[in-house]
Amino acid sequence: MSVSIDIAGLAPERIAVVPSPLAELGMALHALAEPAHHPGLQGWATSVSARLDPCLADRLCEADFLWRTAFPDVFTPSAGIAGRRTRPGATLTEELDLLDKLSDEQFVDAALEFTCQSTYASRTVSRLDDPRTHERALDLAAARGVHQVRFTQRLLDDPPAIRSWFRELLRECEEAFFSDVWARVQHQLAADARHKTDLLRRKGLGDALKAASTALSLDEAGRTITVDKIIDGATATADGDLVLIPTSMGWPHMWVLHRAGWQPVITYPVSSPGLTAPPSVEQLTLRMSALAHPVRMRLCRHLARGSYTTGELADAHGMSPPEISRHLSVLKKAGLITTRRQGRYVQHQLDLSVVSRLGGDFIEGVLR
Repeated sequence: MSVSIDIAGLAPERIAVVPSPLAELGMALHALAEPAHHPGLQGWATSVSARLDPCLADRLCEADFLWRTAFPDVFTPSAGIAGRRTRPGATLTEELDLLDKLSDEQFVDAALEFTCQSTYASRTVSRLDDPRTHERALDLAAARGVHQVRFTQRLLDDPPAIRSWFRELLRECEEAFFSDVWARVQHQLAADARHKTDLLRRKGLGDALKAASTALSLDEAGRTITVDKIIDGATATADGDLVLIPTSMGWPHMWVLHRAGWQPVITYPVSSPGLTAPPSVEQLTLRMSALAHPVRMRLCRHLARGSYTTGELADAHGMSPPEISRHLSVLKKAGLITTRRQGRYVQHQLDLSVVSRLGGDFIEGVLR
Protein backbone atom coordinates (compact mmCIF):
# COMPACT_ATOMS: atom_id res chain seq x y z
CA MET A 1 0.00 0.00 0.00
CA SER A 2 1.36 3.38 -1.00
CA VAL A 3 0.81 6.48 -3.09
CA SER A 4 3.05 6.74 -6.14
CA ILE A 5 3.96 9.88 -8.09
CA ASP A 6 5.25 9.42 -11.63
CA ILE A 7 7.87 12.15 -12.16
CA ALA A 8 9.30 10.94 -15.47
CA GLY A 9 10.85 13.87 -17.32
CA LEU A 10 10.58 16.23 -14.34
CA ALA A 11 13.43 18.76 -14.42
CA PRO A 12 15.04 19.72 -11.05
CA GLU A 13 13.95 23.35 -11.42
CA ARG A 14 10.32 22.17 -11.44
CA ILE A 15 10.64 20.79 -7.91
CA ALA A 16 9.97 23.25 -5.11
CA VAL A 17 10.11 23.04 -1.33
CA VAL A 18 7.94 25.89 -0.11
CA PRO A 19 6.25 26.72 3.23
CA SER A 20 2.53 27.44 3.01
CA PRO A 21 0.70 29.55 5.61
CA LEU A 22 -2.68 28.25 4.41
CA ALA A 23 -1.57 24.61 4.69
CA GLU A 24 -0.22 25.32 8.18
CA LEU A 25 -3.52 26.93 9.16
CA GLY A 26 -5.26 23.76 7.95
CA MET A 27 -2.96 21.70 10.16
CA ALA A 28 -3.67 23.98 13.12
CA LEU A 29 -7.43 23.61 12.63
CA HIS A 30 -7.04 19.83 12.45
CA ALA A 31 -5.00 19.84 15.67
CA LEU A 32 -7.76 21.86 17.37
CA ALA A 33 -10.42 19.42 16.17
CA GLU A 34 -8.43 16.23 16.89
CA PRO A 35 -5.91 17.00 19.67
CA ALA A 36 -5.48 13.26 20.35
CA HIS A 37 -3.70 12.99 16.98
CA HIS A 38 -1.09 15.49 18.14
CA PRO A 39 0.10 14.74 21.70
CA GLY A 40 2.69 17.51 21.57
CA LEU A 41 0.06 20.12 20.73
CA GLN A 42 -2.63 19.23 23.27
CA GLY A 43 -1.63 22.05 25.62
CA TRP A 44 -1.72 24.54 22.76
CA ALA A 45 -5.08 23.24 21.53
CA THR A 46 -6.60 23.50 25.02
CA SER A 47 -5.32 27.04 25.46
CA VAL A 48 -6.58 28.25 22.07
CA SER A 49 -9.98 26.59 22.48
CA ALA A 50 -10.43 28.16 25.91
CA ARG A 51 -9.93 31.70 24.65
CA LEU A 52 -11.78 31.50 21.32
CA ASP A 53 -14.65 33.92 20.82
CA PRO A 54 -17.87 31.87 21.23
CA CYS A 55 -19.19 32.97 17.82
CA LEU A 56 -15.98 31.90 16.09
CA ALA A 57 -15.98 28.64 18.04
CA ASP A 58 -19.52 27.93 16.82
CA ARG A 59 -18.56 28.56 13.19
CA LEU A 60 -15.53 26.30 13.55
CA CYS A 61 -17.77 23.55 14.92
CA GLU A 62 -20.10 23.98 11.95
CA ALA A 63 -17.27 23.38 9.47
CA ASP A 64 -14.84 21.22 11.41
CA PHE A 65 -15.73 18.11 9.42
CA LEU A 66 -13.75 19.74 6.59
CA TRP A 67 -10.51 19.25 8.48
CA ARG A 68 -11.28 16.80 11.30
CA THR A 69 -10.92 13.49 9.42
CA ALA A 70 -9.05 14.62 6.31
CA PHE A 71 -6.92 17.45 4.97
CA PRO A 72 -9.01 18.88 2.12
CA ASP A 73 -7.27 20.21 -0.95
CA VAL A 74 -8.85 23.64 -0.42
CA PHE A 75 -5.87 24.26 1.89
CA THR A 76 -3.47 23.87 -1.06
CA PRO A 77 -5.31 25.81 -3.80
CA SER A 78 -2.10 26.55 -5.73
CA ALA A 79 -2.15 22.92 -6.89
CA GLY A 80 -5.46 23.42 -8.70
CA ILE A 81 -4.46 26.47 -10.74
CA ALA A 82 -4.38 25.85 -14.50
CA GLY A 83 -0.95 24.85 -15.79
CA ARG A 84 -0.03 23.08 -12.52
CA ARG A 85 3.04 25.30 -12.07
CA THR A 86 1.79 27.67 -9.33
CA ARG A 87 3.61 27.75 -5.99
CA PRO A 88 2.03 28.41 -2.57
CA GLY A 89 1.81 32.06 -1.59
CA ALA A 90 4.13 33.71 0.92
CA THR A 91 1.25 35.11 2.97
CA LEU A 92 -2.20 33.90 3.93
CA THR A 93 -3.72 36.70 1.84
CA GLU A 94 -1.88 35.52 -1.27
CA GLU A 95 -3.06 31.96 -0.72
CA LEU A 96 -6.66 33.00 -0.14
CA ASP A 97 -6.46 34.88 -3.43
CA LEU A 98 -5.39 31.61 -5.06
CA LEU A 99 -8.40 29.93 -3.45
CA ASP A 100 -10.60 32.45 -5.26
CA LYS A 101 -9.08 31.40 -8.59
CA LEU A 102 -10.39 27.84 -8.33
CA SER A 103 -13.52 27.10 -10.32
CA ASP A 104 -16.74 26.43 -8.42
CA GLU A 105 -16.48 22.77 -9.39
CA GLN A 106 -12.90 22.53 -8.10
CA PHE A 107 -13.78 24.25 -4.84
CA VAL A 108 -16.86 22.13 -4.17
CA ASP A 109 -15.15 18.86 -5.07
CA ALA A 110 -12.15 19.65 -2.87
CA ALA A 111 -14.26 20.88 0.05
CA LEU A 112 -16.42 17.75 0.12
CA GLU A 113 -13.60 15.28 0.74
CA PHE A 114 -14.65 14.91 4.37
CA THR A 115 -15.21 11.17 4.42
CA CYS A 116 -13.84 7.99 2.81
CA GLN A 117 -13.92 8.51 -0.95
CA SER A 118 -12.90 5.76 -3.37
CA THR A 119 -13.08 8.15 -6.33
CA TYR A 120 -10.87 10.89 -4.90
CA ALA A 121 -8.19 10.77 -7.59
CA SER A 122 -10.36 9.95 -10.59
CA ARG A 123 -13.62 11.88 -10.31
CA THR A 124 -15.08 12.59 -13.76
CA VAL A 125 -18.67 13.58 -12.87
CA SER A 126 -19.51 17.04 -11.59
CA ARG A 127 -21.04 17.21 -8.13
CA LEU A 128 -22.73 20.43 -9.18
CA ASP A 129 -24.33 19.15 -12.39
CA ASP A 130 -25.03 15.47 -11.73
CA PRO A 131 -28.13 14.86 -9.52
CA ARG A 132 -27.03 11.41 -8.35
CA THR A 133 -23.59 12.68 -7.33
CA HIS A 134 -25.30 15.61 -5.62
CA GLU A 135 -27.49 13.24 -3.59
CA ARG A 136 -24.54 11.00 -2.76
CA ALA A 137 -22.70 13.98 -1.26
CA LEU A 138 -25.71 14.76 0.94
CA ASP A 139 -25.98 11.12 2.02
CA LEU A 140 -22.35 11.11 3.09
CA ALA A 141 -22.86 14.39 4.93
CA ALA A 142 -25.86 12.92 6.77
CA ALA A 143 -23.59 10.30 8.30
CA ARG A 144 -21.60 13.15 9.84
CA GLY A 145 -24.49 15.13 11.32
CA VAL A 146 -27.16 17.78 10.80
CA HIS A 147 -24.69 20.67 10.60
CA GLN A 148 -22.79 18.89 7.86
CA VAL A 149 -25.94 18.30 5.82
CA ARG A 150 -26.89 21.98 6.01
CA PHE A 151 -23.36 23.06 5.12
CA THR A 152 -23.17 20.64 2.18
CA GLN A 153 -26.54 21.76 0.84
CA ARG A 154 -25.45 25.41 1.01
CA LEU A 155 -22.15 24.54 -0.65
CA LEU A 156 -23.89 22.76 -3.53
CA ASP A 157 -26.53 25.48 -3.92
CA ASP A 158 -24.25 28.52 -3.75
CA PRO A 159 -20.49 27.80 -3.96
CA PRO A 160 -19.42 31.49 -4.19
CA ALA A 161 -21.27 32.35 -0.97
CA ILE A 162 -19.65 29.46 0.92
CA ARG A 163 -16.25 30.30 -0.52
CA SER A 164 -16.64 33.86 0.76
CA TRP A 165 -17.82 32.53 4.14
CA PHE A 166 -14.88 30.13 4.29
CA ARG A 167 -12.38 32.85 3.42
CA GLU A 168 -13.77 35.11 6.15
CA LEU A 169 -13.64 32.23 8.65
CA LEU A 170 -9.95 31.68 7.92
CA ARG A 171 -9.31 35.40 8.28
CA GLU A 172 -10.92 35.36 11.72
CA CYS A 173 -8.77 32.35 12.66
CA GLU A 174 -5.70 34.31 11.63
CA GLU A 175 -6.66 37.19 13.91
CA ALA A 176 -7.70 34.93 16.79
CA PHE A 177 -4.70 32.60 16.98
CA PHE A 178 -2.95 31.78 13.72
CA SER A 179 -0.90 34.97 13.33
CA ASP A 180 0.89 34.01 16.55
CA VAL A 181 1.38 30.45 15.33
CA TRP A 182 2.78 31.58 11.98
CA ALA A 183 5.13 34.10 13.60
CA ARG A 184 6.51 31.24 15.72
CA VAL A 185 6.92 28.57 13.02
CA GLN A 186 7.57 30.37 9.73
CA HIS A 187 11.32 30.74 10.32
CA GLN A 188 11.67 27.04 11.15
CA LEU A 189 9.73 26.10 8.01
CA ALA A 190 11.74 28.48 5.84
CA ALA A 191 15.00 27.05 7.19
CA ASP A 192 13.82 23.51 6.52
CA ALA A 193 12.79 24.46 2.98
CA ARG A 194 16.22 25.99 2.33
CA HIS A 195 17.94 22.88 3.66
CA LYS A 196 15.89 20.51 1.49
CA THR A 197 16.37 22.75 -1.54
CA ASP A 198 20.14 22.72 -0.97
CA LEU A 199 20.11 18.92 -0.71
CA LEU A 200 18.07 18.74 -3.89
CA ARG A 201 20.64 20.81 -5.78
CA ARG A 202 23.76 19.16 -4.35
CA LYS A 203 22.73 15.52 -3.94
CA GLY A 204 19.52 15.06 -5.87
CA LEU A 205 15.87 14.37 -5.19
CA GLY A 206 16.42 10.99 -3.53
CA ASP A 207 18.50 12.47 -0.71
CA ALA A 208 16.14 15.41 -0.30
CA LEU A 209 13.15 13.07 0.05
CA LYS A 210 14.99 10.84 2.51
CA ALA A 211 15.85 13.88 4.61
CA ALA A 212 12.20 14.97 4.59
CA SER A 213 10.88 11.58 5.77
CA THR A 214 11.78 7.91 5.78
CA ALA A 215 8.28 7.35 4.37
CA LEU A 216 9.39 8.97 1.10
CA SER A 217 11.56 7.16 -1.43
CA LEU A 218 12.68 7.47 -5.05
CA ASP A 219 13.15 4.43 -7.25
CA GLU A 220 16.54 3.67 -8.79
CA ALA A 221 15.48 4.98 -12.18
CA GLY A 222 14.48 8.30 -10.64
CA ARG A 223 11.04 8.09 -12.23
CA THR A 224 8.70 7.30 -9.32
CA ILE A 225 8.29 8.68 -5.81
CA THR A 226 6.67 6.28 -3.36
CA VAL A 227 4.94 7.57 -0.24
CA ASP A 228 4.56 4.80 2.34
CA LYS A 229 0.95 5.09 3.53
CA ILE A 230 -1.90 2.71 4.31
CA ILE A 231 -3.79 3.77 1.19
CA ASP A 232 -3.38 3.15 -2.52
CA GLY A 233 -3.13 6.02 -4.96
CA ALA A 234 -1.27 7.29 -7.97
CA THR A 235 -0.64 10.55 -9.78
CA ALA A 236 1.88 12.07 -12.16
CA THR A 237 3.56 15.42 -12.54
CA ALA A 238 3.25 15.23 -16.36
CA ASP A 239 3.95 18.79 -17.56
CA GLY A 240 3.38 20.28 -14.10
CA ASP A 241 5.59 20.78 -11.05
CA LEU A 242 6.13 18.87 -7.82
CA VAL A 243 5.74 20.79 -4.56
CA LEU A 244 6.84 19.72 -1.08
CA ILE A 245 5.39 21.69 1.84
CA PRO A 246 6.99 21.44 5.30
CA THR A 247 4.65 21.66 8.29
CA SER A 248 5.52 22.25 11.92
CA MET A 249 2.15 21.11 13.30
CA GLY A 250 1.48 18.11 11.08
CA TRP A 251 3.14 15.13 12.76
CA PRO A 252 2.25 12.23 12.53
CA HIS A 253 0.37 13.02 9.32
CA MET A 254 1.84 13.13 5.84
CA TRP A 255 -0.59 14.37 3.22
CA VAL A 256 -0.25 13.59 -0.49
CA LEU A 257 -2.40 15.57 -2.89
CA HIS A 258 -3.02 13.22 -5.83
CA ARG A 259 -6.28 14.57 -7.21
CA ALA A 260 -6.65 14.11 -10.98
CA GLY A 261 -5.75 17.29 -12.86
CA TRP A 262 -4.07 18.92 -9.85
CA GLN A 263 -0.37 19.44 -9.19
CA PRO A 264 1.09 16.71 -6.92
CA VAL A 265 1.88 18.06 -3.45
CA ILE A 266 3.50 16.33 -0.47
CA THR A 267 3.02 17.95 2.94
CA TYR A 268 5.53 16.48 5.40
CA PRO A 269 6.22 17.15 9.11
CA VAL A 270 9.55 18.83 9.85
CA SER A 271 9.88 17.34 13.31
CA SER A 272 8.61 14.31 15.17
CA PRO A 273 8.45 13.50 18.89
CA GLY A 274 8.54 9.83 17.93
CA LEU A 275 11.10 7.70 16.16
CA THR A 276 13.38 9.21 13.55
CA ALA A 277 12.87 6.08 11.42
CA PRO A 278 9.45 4.55 12.12
CA PRO A 279 8.76 1.17 10.49
CA SER A 280 7.33 1.03 7.01
CA VAL A 281 3.76 -0.10 6.43
CA GLU A 282 5.15 -3.45 5.26
CA GLN A 283 7.21 -3.88 8.44
CA LEU A 284 4.27 -2.89 10.60
CA THR A 285 2.03 -5.39 8.80
CA LEU A 286 4.60 -8.15 9.28
CA ARG A 287 4.82 -7.44 13.01
CA MET A 288 1.07 -7.32 13.57
CA SER A 289 0.59 -10.52 11.55
CA ALA A 290 3.42 -12.30 13.37
CA LEU A 291 1.79 -11.65 16.73
CA ALA A 292 -1.67 -12.72 15.54
CA HIS A 293 -0.85 -16.43 15.87
CA PRO A 294 -1.54 -17.97 19.34
CA VAL A 295 1.59 -20.16 19.27
CA ARG A 296 3.81 -17.18 18.52
CA MET A 297 2.11 -15.22 21.30
CA ARG A 298 2.98 -18.03 23.74
CA LEU A 299 6.54 -18.11 22.43
CA CYS A 300 6.80 -14.38 23.03
CA ARG A 301 5.82 -14.93 26.66
CA HIS A 302 8.89 -17.15 27.11
CA LEU A 303 11.18 -15.01 25.00
CA ALA A 304 10.24 -11.88 26.92
CA ARG A 305 11.60 -13.42 30.12
CA GLY A 306 14.94 -14.60 28.77
CA SER A 307 16.84 -16.16 25.87
CA TYR A 308 16.07 -19.75 24.85
CA THR A 309 17.19 -22.24 22.22
CA THR A 310 14.84 -23.87 19.74
CA GLY A 311 15.12 -27.15 21.63
CA GLU A 312 14.20 -25.56 24.95
CA LEU A 313 11.16 -23.91 23.42
CA ALA A 314 10.12 -27.17 21.73
CA ASP A 315 10.23 -28.98 25.08
CA ALA A 316 8.31 -26.22 26.84
CA HIS A 317 5.52 -26.12 24.25
CA GLY A 318 5.30 -29.80 23.38
CA MET A 319 6.16 -29.18 19.74
CA SER A 320 8.88 -30.39 17.38
CA PRO A 321 12.00 -28.24 16.83
CA PRO A 322 11.14 -27.72 13.12
CA GLU A 323 7.70 -26.37 14.07
CA ILE A 324 9.26 -23.99 16.59
CA SER A 325 11.85 -22.93 14.01
CA ARG A 326 9.13 -21.97 11.53
CA HIS A 327 7.42 -19.75 14.10
CA LEU A 328 10.73 -18.21 15.18
CA SER A 329 11.52 -17.48 11.54
CA VAL A 330 8.29 -15.47 11.23
CA LEU A 331 9.08 -13.50 14.39
CA LYS A 332 12.62 -12.87 13.25
CA LYS A 333 11.55 -11.70 9.79
CA ALA A 334 9.22 -9.23 11.49
CA GLY A 335 12.14 -7.92 13.55
CA LEU A 336 10.57 -8.93 16.85
CA ILE A 337 13.31 -11.23 18.16
CA THR A 338 17.08 -11.17 18.32
CA THR A 339 19.43 -14.14 18.17
CA ARG A 340 22.91 -14.76 19.57
CA ARG A 341 25.24 -17.71 19.46
CA GLN A 342 26.53 -19.25 22.67
CA GLY A 343 29.07 -21.88 21.61
CA ARG A 344 27.16 -24.39 19.51
CA TYR A 345 23.77 -23.13 20.69
CA VAL A 346 21.68 -20.33 19.17
CA GLN A 347 19.52 -18.45 21.65
CA HIS A 348 16.50 -16.31 20.81
CA GLN A 349 15.01 -13.44 22.79
CA LEU A 350 12.15 -11.00 22.30
CA ASP A 351 13.28 -7.49 21.40
CA LEU A 352 11.31 -5.62 24.06
CA SER A 353 12.26 -2.20 22.67
CA VAL A 354 10.57 -3.04 19.35
CA VAL A 355 7.49 -4.62 20.94
CA SER A 356 7.03 -1.72 23.34
CA ARG A 357 6.79 0.65 20.37
CA LEU A 358 4.16 -1.33 18.47
CA GLY A 359 1.22 0.71 19.74
CA GLY A 360 2.86 3.99 18.83
CA ASP A 361 4.07 2.60 15.51
CA PHE A 362 0.56 1.43 14.66
CA ILE A 363 -0.96 4.81 15.53
CA GLU A 364 1.65 6.67 13.49
CA GLY A 365 1.17 4.28 10.58
CA VAL A 366 -2.61 4.67 10.38
CA LEU A 367 -2.44 8.44 10.87
CA ARG A 368 0.40 8.97 8.42
